[in-house]
Amino acid sequence: MAFMEQQPQPMSGRKPPLDDTVPLIAVIEASQSLQSHTEYIIRVQRGVSTDNSWTVIRRYSDFDMLNNSLLISGLNLPLPPKKLLGNMDREFIAERQKGLQAYLNYITRHHILSSCELVKKFLDTNNYSANYTEIALQQVSMFFRSDPKWEVIEPLKDIGWRLRKRYFLVKDKDQPKDKQVLSWVDLGPDKFLSDKDLLSAMKLLPTLSHSNISPVTFATTSESSALVIRVFSEKGTLRDHICKVKPKEPFLKKYCNPKKIQGLEQQQIQTYGRQILEALKFLHDKGFPYGHLHASNVLIEENTCKLLDIENSLLGLPSYYRPYVTQFRKINTTESIDVYSFGHLLYEMTYGRPPDAVPVDQYPPPPFSSVVSVLQSILSTEACKTGMPTVSQLLQTPLFSDVLLFNSEKPQFKISSKLKEALKSSKESLEKRLVEEQRTIHQHKRLTRAQSHHGSEEEKRKRKILARKKSRQSTYENEEDLSVKYNNNSAGSGASSPPTCPSSPTPLPGSGTRFASFWTFLRQEHLQRLLFLPPLLLLPLLRGMNPSLRPSCLPVPTVWAGAPSSAPSSPSTKAN
Repeated sequence: MAFMEQQPQPMSGRKPPLDDTVPLIAVIEASQSLQSHTEYIIRVQRGVSTDNSWTVIRRYSDFDMLNNSLLISGLNLPLPPKKLLGNMDREFIAERQKGLQAYLNYITRHHILSSCELVKKFLDTNNYSANYTEIALQQVSMFFRSDPKWEVIEPLKDIGWRLRKRYFLVKDKDQPKDKQVLSWVDLGPDKFLSDKDLLSAMKLLPTLSHSNISPVTFATTSESSALVIRVFSEKGTLRDHICKVKPKEPFLKKYCNPKKIQGLEQQQIQTYGRQILEALKFLHDKGFPYGHLHASNVLIEENTCKLLDIENSLLGLPSYYRPYVTQFRKINTTESIDVYSFGHLLYEMTYGRPPDAVPVDQYPPPPFSSVVSVLQSILSTEACKTGMPTVSQLLQTPLFSDVLLFNSEKPQFKISSKLKEALKSSKESLEKRLVEEQRTIHQHKRLTRAQSHHGSEEEKRKRKILARKKSRQSTYENEEDLSVKYNNNSAGSGASSPPTCPSSPTPLPGSGTRFASFWTFLRQEHLQRLLFLPPLLLLPLLRGMNPSLRPSCLPVPTVWAGAPSSAPSSPSTKAN
C-alpha cells in the first residue's frame, strides 16, 4: 500500500518512544530579578530518577498564559493574582514564589491536567515541541492518496487525552451518510511486536466480531505510527453519558469539572458491568492483551457497552491508569490491570465520578451494598497489597452472575498460532517493564521514608540522647585507662599506694576502679590538699566512689599523727 511505502525510514540511534504517563515533578529552586521582571528557575524531574531532570525559566506572564489556556477545564486553579505596583519587592517575590509552587503542585498532581499537552509543553519544551496535529494531517493525507475513497468531514480537536493522538471525522464516498472516526497515533514505549507481526495483528482487527467490542473498519501501521478507522457513535462514551456532555467537546472541558454528573441505576450497573467483563474475558481467552479500560473507552449503543481502542496494547501505548498501577506491585499483569481499571469504572458508574484517591477504604453512603462489596475487593488497601480477583471470579459474584445477556452474534476472532506466540512474548515484555518500573518506585519510596524518618524531630532527639550516652561511656573508659596507667607507673617506681584498712571488706564490683580513678583525678588536678580535711568531712565524698568505706579505712597522712601544731600552714602563713 502506498501509505506504507511512503513512510520515512527509522534513523539509526533513534530515541525510544517517550512514556507520556510518567509524571513530571516541578520545584521552583530560585528567582532572579531583572530590570523590569522576575524570572523563576524551575527544576523539572521525570519520574523518580534525579538523573532525568532539567531546568526551565518562566516568568509570571508565562504562568498566566498557561492558566488562561487551562480555564477551559472549569477548575478553580490556585494561580496567585497579578500585582502592578510593588511587584519587585523582595518579600512579595518570595510570597509569589510560594503561590506559584502551590500552582505547579496542583496541575502536576491532577490526573487529567498533568497529562494534557499544555502542561507538558510548559515544563518540557524539548520533548513536546512538535506540532502533532500537523504531523497527523501529513500522515492522513498520505493515506488518502493511497485510498481515495475516504474523505475528511472535520477534525475532532482534543477529544482524547493522549498527546500524540489525533481524531478526524471521515466518511466513505460510497456510503456518505455513515460517519466514521479516524484516529492517528504514534507508537508507544510498550511496543514489543516486530513490524511484521504488528501489521499482521492490525489487519486482523476488522475480522474481530463481538457484541461488546466496537468493530474496526480499517487498521494499518507504519514504522512509527498507526491509523485506525471505526464507526462513530453520536451518543458518545459511557463517561459522556455519566457527565451529561457532548462527545465532540474537548477532553478538558468535558471531564475535568463536569457540572451535571449522575451515577447509574443498579440495573444499568449490573448490565454494563457484565457486558464489559464478558468482553475482557473473551480477549483474555484469546491471548489478546487489553489493559486500556476506562469510561471514555466504552461506547453506549442501545443499552449495550462496546469496548474501544483494543489496538492500543499492540501499538505499545501506556494505560490511562498507569500512574496508579505503578504504585502497587501486585498489579503486575495485563489481566490485573484490567481488573483494577474495572474497579475505577465501577466506582464511576456508581457515584458519577472517579475516586479522589486510591486505595479506597471509605465509601460514600452506599446506594447499593452489593456494588460496594465488589469495589472493596478491588480498590481497598488490602486488595491492592495482597491481590485482586480475576475477571472470571468477578463474573461469579452475585452482582453480575444473575444478569441475562442476549447476544445476537457469535463472537469470532481467529488468531494464528504463530501470532499468538508473538502476542504472548509481547505481553511478557510489557509486564516485565511494568514490574521494573514498580520496583524502582518502591525503592524510591523506601529511601524517601528513611530520609524523612531520619530528619524528623523525634529522631533528632533520639540521636542527641544516644550521643550523650556515648560521650559519657567514652569519658568513663578514658578514666579507667588513666587509672590503670597511673597504678602501673606507681608500682614501677616503688611509690606507696594509698594506705587501706586491713580489715576493710572487699570492694563492690567496679567500686575499686572508681576509687582508683578518684585518686588519679586527685593526682592529675593537684588537689591532694583535700586529704588534709578531717576524716568525717572527707568520708561522704569518698563514699560516692566506694560505698563500702568506713572511717577507719581512710588513709591517714603522717601530719595527722603529730601534734595539732604540725598541721600544714596556709599559704598566707608561709608568706608572713
